[in-house]
Amino acid sequence: MSVKGTVRKQYQDIVDQAVKHVKGLSIPAEGWLVTIRKALGMSGINQAKRLNVTRAAIDQAERAELEGGVTLKYMDKAAKAVGCKFVYAIVPETSIEGIIEEQAIRKATALVKKAGGHMALEMQSLTDSQTDSEIKRLAEEFIRDMPPKFWEGV
Repeated sequence: MSVKGTVRKQYQDIVDQAVKHVKGLSIPAEGWLVTIRKALGMSGINQAKRLNVTRAAIDQAERAELEGGVTLKYMDKAAKAVGCKFVYAIVPETSIEGIIEEQAIRKATALVKKAGGHMALEMQSLTDSQTDSEIKRLAEEFIRDMPPKFWEGV
């Protein structure tokens, strides 16, 4: 495996670890700010005092979280104020390998179909089996070599 491939694998391992920790985890209906506050039995006023803000600011932040408008900085500050740790992650819905494989197949399919169109004009079309084999071969090559334009288009 190349150095570039090894480095990519190390990043994939980091993502895989995150997936294990957040598997099945979803945002509570009321959001994390409200949920943790209620789990602690803490009033909005108590939380406001801990954050040195108004009760209205707490309400605003709790609404903003549900609308996707709260900042990561605020979430971290709010978590620390109640003795918690704020964590976020971006994890694949399937797997990193799956996302890469899907892109490789899309790229390979587009390339083979484009070449197949040219070959058909010259009466040199591939059979369906040959087309499938070429798509598979190219996809494997794309996955292995990850060319610079791998994520462009398609």
